[in-house]
This record gives sequence, C-alpha cells and structure tokens, in this order.
Amino acid sequence: MTEQSAPERHVFEYALVRVVPRVERGEQFNAGVVVYCRAKSYVGVRTHLDEAKLRALDPEADADGIRAALGAVERICEGGEAAGQAERDEAGRRFRWLIAPRSTVVQPGPVHTGLTADPAAEADRLLGLLVR
Repeated sequence: MTEQSAPERHVFEYALVRVVPRVERGEQFNAGVVVYCRAKSYVGVRTHLDEAKLRALDPEADADGIRAALGAVERICEGGEAAGQAERDEAGRRFRWLIAPRSTVVQPGPVHTGLTADPAAEADRLLGLLVR
C-alpha cells in the first residue's frame, strides 16, 4: 500500500482591503483580499466592489475612483511596469507597502496568517468567504 503524501503547506499572510467611503465616519466594508506567501514568492489580490454596500454607506461615493484605487492595488500585486515605482520590488516588499496603514477611502485591514499549499487558491477562497 502506497501512502499518498499531502501537499506541502506554507505560511501565508493576508489582509483585507476595505472601503471606507467617508473616512470621518469610519464605516467600512470589505472589497478585496491581498495574500502573500514568502515561500512561493507570491503576492496576489482579489477584489470585488459591492456597489449596493457602497451606496448604503454613501449615496454620493465615487465608485469609479474606488475602482481605480482597487485597480492600483491589483497592478502593484502583479508587479512589472504597471506597478509604477514598485515595478522591480520583490513580492514581500510589495505586500508590505500595500498593507501599510492609510487614511484613504481604500485601506488595508490587519494582517492575519495561515497555512496553504496554493496561495492563489487561498486568495479565491478568502474572497468568497470574507468579501462576497
């Protein structure tokens, strides 16, 4: 009888990406998740802007501006020319830059950790669990 080995799991970190339409009020909702796995040199993001939640918190919110800010997070995760100044930064440095505290409409939440064999699949799972 041959034992089938479980896939190797690695530590990963993640932070939710939150939308705070009116920073002075502090009301927020989750619009994405950034996942980083050092062992795989992976940083990725999944986003989903729920316009109904946005309008409930601020009927006059700039949805296009928020989508643009979420797009910037996506480009930084991808790296390369589209990432701007982060173009040549390694995955960990891009993740740390993205999770730095901000007082803007799109903000990172606290960092959490876990174990995964597939960080990209983990990003999909967390988006479904915590954002959608």
